[in-house]
Amino acid sequence: MSINGVEELEYMDEEGEMEEGDFVVLEYPNAAGNGEEEDDEYAQLIRITDTSAVEARRGKDIQGIPWERLQVTRQEYRKTRVEQYKNYENFPNSSELVEKTCKRVKKGSTYYDFQYNARAVNPLILHFQLRNLVWATSKHDVYFMSDASAVYHWSSLSHKLTEVLNFSGHVTPVERYKGSVQEGLFGVNVTTFTVDEGLLIAGGFQGELICKALDRQGVSFCARTTFDENAITNAIEIYKDFRGGTHFMVANNDCGVREFDVEKFQLLNHFRFPWSVNHTSISPDRKFMTVLGDDRDGLLVDSQNGKEISKLSGHVDYSFASAWHPNGLYFATGNQDKSCRIWDVRNLSSSLSVLKGNIGAIRSVRYSPDGQFLFFAEAADFVHVYNSALNYNKRQEIDFFGEISGISLGPDDDSLYIGVWDRVYASLLHFKRRHAYEYFDFFV
Repeated sequence: MSINGVEELEYMDEEGEMEEGDFVVLEYPNAAGNGEEEDDEYAQLIRITDTSAVEARRGKDIQGIPWERLQVTRQEYRKTRVEQYKNYENFPNSSELVEKTCKRVKKGSTYYDFQYNARAVNPLILHFQLRNLVWATSKHDVYFMSDASAVYHWSSLSHKLTEVLNFSGHVTPVERYKGSVQEGLFGVNVTTFTVDEGLLIAGGFQGELICKALDRQGVSFCARTTFDENAITNAIEIYKDFRGGTHFMVANNDCGVREFDVEKFQLLNHFRFPWSVNHTSISPDRKFMTVLGDDRDGLLVDSQNGKEISKLSGHVDYSFASAWHPNGLYFATGNQDKSCRIWDVRNLSSSLSVLKGNIGAIRSVRYSPDGQFLFFAEAADFVHVYNSALNYNKRQEIDFFGEISGISLGPDDDSLYIGVWDRVYASLLHFKRRHAYEYFDFFV
């Protein structure tokens, strides 16, 4: 968030509403820049400082925003933000249409406690609808897309940033595989990426696909999955197949979903659908796949042949996120109608529950590896944590300011990371799962 004048909000549409993907502007009394003294005071105000759990318990804002020196309180600005933020919709008033069907669940539970805010991490969003740009591979290791057109690694132990792969120049594969573009790719604008099974796989605006093994130097594979005019790579998922081999699935705007193996990076399947595919997710038993895209109805399909098993009817706008419960019986879908729906594969005639966001589209959805919690992130400001073990009847609301580039959990459930994209207060928020013995931390 940028601090420059609360009454004059930059990046606003003609109706004076903040659009999805816009920054926030707050007023600071001496931020006009009329003299060196004011400039120095403004620079001091927005200086980069991290926030620890100890400092937050003592009253410091978790993002380091000095509300006591601003001309607006946090509560007042939250109210303004909720009133003025304009959710992007392909179908006007879609969120109002689902309002009455949403489950009413009071916030107030705390499952994850604030641990640290790293201001050295500067996440990036290149396509405002695609927000899967943060991935944790352990409780301490996080990968994110930066403002320098590169994927970086962040260690929460050493607080060290390391560049992993830069896309701004010429990316050339060092290994040879059939179908790989040996001359490489130039100036790839990354729209989405994922990290799992020791691999980093990224996709771009022109259907580019770049694969890198994290334990080896250089890039293993480069390709163009499609030469369609509408080629954006929307989502990538890495997973183990029935036999234990590593595969990955790629969803594109050209209405295609493609499955590749990792051993030789060969195309195994190409499924085609009647609309652009925004997100897919493979079930834990590898039998099913969610397919969501530019249609109000999603699909559940056979992951082996792409054939439709059932339509997913209920959302009233386009969907961009999905995730499976570890038991394989339930999955969740996130939509621009500001709702997250829970589904049971044994009865898909309607969703089990409809959970409501506050201001924006649900653009990222995760289940914890143990299945106890469902997480979903709005486009900005809010991440919701529902207790799925209690039938989604209790929830935690994590409240901050800024566009969300992605959310990710470590494989042991212990750490939750949230990427915040902003001109001034960009950062990586780290939350830690609360345990029964957590009160001992206060004495350490």
